[in-house]
Amino acid sequence: MSALTKAKGFKRSKSGTYLSIATTAFGALSVAKQAKKARLESDTLRLIDAAVSAAAIVTGLAILYRELKRLGDDDVLLG
Repeated sequence: MSALTKAKGFKRSKSGTYLSIATTAFGALSVAKQAKKARLESDTLRLIDAAVSAAAIVTGLAILYRELKRLGDDDVLLG
């Protein structure tokens, strides 16, 4: 099995999905800092950029959550 095949398999695994969720959630910290700085500087354009980025993060997390449910995770937190 090639490294690329293994990587694709990991991406579609529960572990890979959890890692993607953690990475995406970690990106939210950067967006929060960006939004805070934009508010302090009254920079509307950067604030809009932060809002759009936050929406993309929320959407990404929702898609990853759906993928996790599709994989049939038995985690108590997912219900």
